[in-house]
Amino acid sequence: METKNMPEFNKVSKELLQAMPYQYVGSDINVCIQTEEFTCLCPWTGLPDFADLTIKYIPNKTVVELKSLKMYLQSYRMVGMVHESVVNSIMNDIKALLEPKKIFVELKFKIRGGITTTVTAEN
Repeated sequence: METKNMPEFNKVSKELLQAMPYQYVGSDINVCIQTEEFTCLCPWTGLPDFADLTIKYIPNKTVVELKSLKMYLQSYRMVGMVHESVVNSIMNDIKALLEPKKIFVELKFKIRGGITTTVTAEN
């Protein structure tokens, strides 16, 4: 079985992210990507954290290739990271790749221990 595109455990694989040219440079559009299947690990307990993820951005010259984004997001599954770090990590990686005019990332973590958390970042 070929594993060259498989994410490494315990590491966010930002190298999986790929950009595609935006064909309408100069025409501002809003891109909104959502998933209800985001997971990472609590760094203290090792228990899984589940979240709804929303990424919104206004492209500059490139857009994110969705399959690469899916693989990148799956690389978080075996990484222990606090919620605030996760949202900043996702925003910074996509921002570095695309250099969008504007970006917004929101993670709504599901209830665990009676508490929900929503963390947002924008630039």
